[in-house]
This record gives sequence, structure tokens and C-alpha cells, in this order.
Amino acid sequence: MLSLRPGRIHPAGAHFQTMFTYILRRLISSIPVLIGILFVTFALARWIPGDPCRAILGEKATDAVCDEFIHRHGLDKPVPTQFMIYAGEILRGDLGNSIRYSKPVTDLIIERLPTTLELTLSAMTFSIVLGIPLGIISAVKHNSAIDVTTMMVANIGVSMPVFWLGLMLAYIFALLLKDTFLQLPPSGRLTPGISPPAFFEVWGWSVASPGLMGVLEFLSRLNILNAVLTLRWDVFWDAIKHIILPAAAVGTIPLAMIARMTRSSMLDVLGQDYIRTARAKGASRRSVVLKHALRNALLPLVTIIGLSLGSFLGGAVLTETIFGLSGVGRILYDSITARDYGVVQSFTVVIAVFFVILNLIVDISYTYLDPRVRLD
Repeated sequence: MLSLRPGRIHPAGAHFQTMFTYILRRLISSIPVLIGILFVTFALARWIPGDPCRAILGEKATDAVCDEFIHRHGLDKPVPTQFMIYAGEILRGDLGNSIRYSKPVTDLIIERLPTTLELTLSAMTFSIVLGIPLGIISAVKHNSAIDVTTMMVANIGVSMPVFWLGLMLAYIFALLLKDTFLQLPPSGRLTPGISPPAFFEVWGWSVASPGLMGVLEFLSRLNILNAVLTLRWDVFWDAIKHIILPAAAVGTIPLAMIARMTRSSMLDVLGQDYIRTARAKGASRRSVVLKHALRNALLPLVTIIGLSLGSFLGGAVLTETIFGLSGVGRILYDSITARDYGVVQSFTVVIAVFFVILNLIVDISYTYLDPRVRLD
């Protein structure tokens, strides 16, 4: 066991310091990206054709009413001034108010983002849990009937549009398989009438801070997580049944990509010299595949999974409409048609921050998967 000495840094402490410095450097380098996203989103929102007043109040709104509406919401100020005001509000953590919904954008995020986040995480879990084992089996059984069948199904999965697959899944499992044990609900997040209490209410927590209360409310709207924390297993299985079809529709294309990338990466690794050495030393086939080959094959796979997040979110927008889910996709569509600039800008910034954090996690995971990757 290593001991601490004056003037020397413990290896664990040095690693933590290096990790902290790397994370801080990456976060600083992400600031220009976020500013650029904020500027582009602001500009695109202002370029949306149409009058925001009449889009919200109706075509019969008079000029006097529209003038008062535009002045009240600051839309009569120069565009650079509007941008500086909005950027200042973002830095203070104030996402502004929605013109269409007449409520703070933060409240809309707490209401709608959990739906999309739960769908995205469920689809990602579906893709990873099925895609990686299928890719490993195809690589181990290279050129066999299993390999050919798996890759053929993967190619079909990549080719199917999300909206078509969602409609077909709903038709098959909600109509054709109705009144069977395979029947699944085609819409909603929970069965009507089921309204579980929030976990912090069950635990008897009383929070005075509005910010912390917002975080707790956000987490409580993740139905699966809330059901686990409150030990409501009936609600848990009901939420699982409702999320299966949307998650399958969103996750099919990423699943096919992950399976193909796993197979390709595993085939490359299984041909390396150290794999032959492990086999020559008498290592079991299971140990060679899972311990020696898989870990080294995960590096490009982690990159693909990180880059696939865009597919998950993009598919979630379409899937929410098909399965009647009130998430980010629906509110963004309604806000764009209503020229509700604040909602469009704020949701885009929140999703951009989510992407930055995810890419940071992917980069950090490289150091654990491949010791040759250094943080400094």
C-alpha cells in the first residue's frame, strides 16, 4: 500500500487531479460551442416566416392588439438587443417565458423533457442490450447461418423509417395481437387512472429551495424511476409495457448499427496476435471473447453509441407523435408553428448541453477501455 509523504502526490490523487483538469478543460472548450448554438438557434428562430402575434392570437387580431403584444414581449427591440437580453437571462439560469403557454419555460422542461428522456434512455438500453450480444455472436460464428441472418436483419433494420416501424408495431401488438398475452398499449405512458405519487412525497421530504424542488419534480416525472423509488411495482410494469413499442421503434436503427459495428470490431480484434497467444496459453473461449477481445473492441463501439444519440432524439420526436406522447418533439413542433421563440431556443440549448455532457462521458470512458489513451 502506498503512503503519503510530504511533497509527494499520491498516485490516486494525481489521477484525480489529471481527470479534474481534463474535465475542466473540456468544459471550457465547450463554451464557444454553446454560444454558437445559442446564436444560430436565436437567428433561425427569428427567420421563421410569419407573424408571432397572429400565429398565437389568430388571424383576426387587430394591428393595435399586435403592437401591444409585440411590445409586451420585447419583439419590437433590435435583434442584437434581443439576443443580448436572452444571453444574459441564460447566464442567470432564466430560460424566459413561453408566449404560447403563458408559463415559464423551466416549467415546460420539467413537464415535457422527462417523457423524451425516458424514451431515449429506454431505446438506448434496448439497442445496447440486444445489439452488442448479436454482434458478438455474429463475429464468433463468422460466415455461419447465424451471422448471415443477423446481418441481414440488421440491414433491414437500418432501412426501415422510424415512423413506418412505429405504425407497424402499434398495428401488430395493439390490434392483431389484441386479447393475447402479447398485447401492448399503443399510446400514453401509463394506463388512464393510474397516477402514482412523487417519490419525495412518499418519503416525506419537504424542500424549500425552488431549484431543488424543480429537480425532484423532474425526476419524479420519469415514471419508471419514480415507480422503483416508491416500490410501486404495478406502476413499474405498467410503465414498462407502455414504453416497449416506442423504445423498439426508436432503437431499431441504432440497434442495427451497434450490432454491425460490434461484429466488425470483434472480427478485427479476434485476429490479433495477443488473442492467439491467449488461446495458446489455454484460456477458455469465453475468457478470450469476453475478457480479452470485447474490451478492446468496445472503443469504436462507444463512439458509435455516443454519436447515435442524435438518432435516438430525432427518432423520439417522430415516435412521440405516433404513440401520443407529450414530450419535447410535440412541444417544439407547436412552438415553431406558433413562433414561440423562447421555447425553441431554450429546449435547443438544454439538448445541446446534454450532448456536450454525453460526449464528455464518452471521452472519459476511453481512458478506462484503452490504457494507451491519456488525459494530459
